[in-house]
Amino acid sequence: MYLQGTHIQLRALEPEDVEIMYTIENDTSLWEVSNRQVPYSRSVIRDYIQGTQYDLFADRQLRLMMALRTTGEVVGTIDLTDFDPQHARAEVGVVVLAHQQGKGYASEGLRLICDYAFRFLRMEQLLAHIATDNEVSLHLFESCGFSRCGIIKRWWNMEGEFKDVHLLQRLRDEEV
Repeated sequence: MYLQGTHIQLRALEPEDVEIMYTIENDTSLWEVSNRQVPYSRSVIRDYIQGTQYDLFADRQLRLMMALRTTGEVVGTIDLTDFDPQHARAEVGVVVLAHQQGKGYASEGLRLICDYAFRFLRMEQLLAHIATDNEVSLHLFESCGFSRCGIIKRWWNMEGEFKDVHLLQRLRDEEV
């Protein structure tokens, strides 16, 4: 079954997710890697949840909540963004709440979204941009079958310092 792992499941956004999304979207430590510079209001987040079609082809993105299978507690989010149907590719982003980090949820979520993207959606490749000094994220993506395929110089402006990022890629036919 797609989107269900041993410990977590990936599920669609629900109206009751406004508060957790508000917390994640307004975490300024994540803005540097999300191309955002301003906070979101609860109203904007509520409108987004109500307005999304949950159609990857229409929205060009898909946000899923990572929730514990036993309790339903949300531990983070995982996204497919910049979806390009012609070339059958998308970017992947993962956020795990600080108090839930180190428990394997990001790895399980990333494996689930890869399985869904490759086997169900028939995507050809998934991509990720990760700062060259973010060893934790680099290890996470590489452990899930992503390979470093290049460095983009001075790609992200983080607190006034431009940082290089690794471009990581996983192709559909590459087994982990």
